[in-house]
Amino acid sequence: MEEKKITKEMTFGQVLSKYPETVETFFRYGMHCFGCHIAVEETIEQGAYAHGVDIDELIKDLNQTISTESAFKPSPEVKKEEGKDEPQ
Repeated sequence: MEEKKITKEMTFGQVLSKYPETVETFFRYGMHCFGCHIAVEETIEQGAYAHGVDIDELIKDLNQTISTESAFKPSPEVKKEEGKDEPQ
């Protein structure tokens, strides 16, 4: 199983497309980068620097967000099993 991990070298585009649940974490840091055309290629580290955000804290919180979110989401296999019992 692949371990989920966000790094400071990843771009906003990569993080937001793979982990859309991180939007709220970025908002808490005052980073509304998902609407910015530069964010597609800007790294998390570059954005944090531009916004005066502690990169280590941000990365820690982003990774906590994705690990917490995944703990509460059923796997695709569970979703398939649940769907079999529902009337169509």
